[in-house]
Amino acid sequence: MFSSLHQRLPGASHLQFLRHPQTLHSARRKVPSIYSAYSTVPSDSNVVNIVEVGPRDGLQNEKRIVPPDVKVELINRLGRAGMKIIESGSFVSPKWVPQHGYDDLQPTKPPSTQMAGTPEVLTRMEKLPGVHYPVLVPNLKGLENLLELLSNTVYNTLTDPSSSKPTTIPPTDEIAIFTSTTDAFSLANTNCTVSESLDRLAIVTQKAREKGLRVRGYVSVVITCPYSGKVDNKQVRDVSKKLLEMGCYEVSLGDTTGMGTPASVGDMLDVVMGAVPVEKLAGHFHDTFGMGVANALQALDAGVRTLDSSIGGLGGCPYSPGASGNVATEDILYAIQGSKYKTNGEVDLDEMVRIGWWISEKLGRENASRAGKAIKARRDRESREDEKAKAKL
Repeated sequence: MFSSLHQRLPGASHLQFLRHPQTLHSARRKVPSIYSAYSTVPSDSNVVNIVEVGPRDGLQNEKRIVPPDVKVELINRLGRAGMKIIESGSFVSPKWVPQHGYDDLQPTKPPSTQMAGTPEVLTRMEKLPGVHYPVLVPNLKGLENLLELLSNTVYNTLTDPSSSKPTTIPPTDEIAIFTSTTDAFSLANTNCTVSESLDRLAIVTQKAREKGLRVRGYVSVVITCPYSGKVDNKQVRDVSKKLLEMGCYEVSLGDTTGMGTPASVGDMLDVVMGAVPVEKLAGHFHDTFGMGVANALQALDAGVRTLDSSIGGLGGCPYSPGASGNVATEDILYAIQGSKYKTNGEVDLDEMVRIGWWISEKLGRENASRAGKAIKARRDRESREDEKAKAKL
């Protein structure tokens, strides 16, 4: 059963049990493309991009401040394991999301500077060719701080044996911006309405693109809002369309509360894809009700080819009470084995399981990955059997 887990992951799982005629119909629908930006989807229609959000979205809800050394090691290990997109931090006000505001080990100490942690992480971590390290930038002040860092940082220079020209890699070449579908959630999260949020983000996006940065958009609470209940699918569609029109190359649809099911996710995607090309969409699912993997597979079945996930199931949302972590990267990798789907590049599932256990132990938290738990249990059993066999010799 586990024989393939010692190999680098080539592909995916069977999805027939999640067939949803309505979403299959919409996935085939031809939508005129009015967007000039590019998506992360490769030319192979069966390749799935996985955006590893653990170092940022996964850590932001941790009660204990995580030191830069641990963040740097986490990002480095994820890159070496084969992840191609690793969300590496955020330039946000510490009064909103304390985890990314300062790095003192005492979480009760007031922050003295805005984002003392992410700049250090970005300048110290490895930058691998072909890997993107996006950071969250919610407003113009955050973007200005990032641009200042980029202007004052000596870039990594690598020599490609096949080329006489060195490769220069900046600390990051991408930002992520975020908004939501409801005013209630937006006010709790960013102290402004959805409309006000979009106005602010348009300015951030324009300036970021002028500086050569690519921009990815997040939409929170696409299924259910913790404050105002069921979300209108048309609102998800309209907000997504506006993010793409302002210049985002891709929009990630977030089931922030984790209350979505394959049926509700399929219905939402059907409406959104009526106006937005499916190749511009990504799925971001929380596992509060154990539906994270099922919802991710439903999104793939509908034509989405980018999924956000978090190592060890890290995460949660400080503005969505009760929401558990993001769907675990290990669980997604395990689930897509054996079908037509394959990851963008080779990802070492065994190594990802080790990383999930390592970071969970560092944080003093339970590993939320079901696949990670099962694979580790199998390893431990095999190790005990080997020790018994050696003892008999």
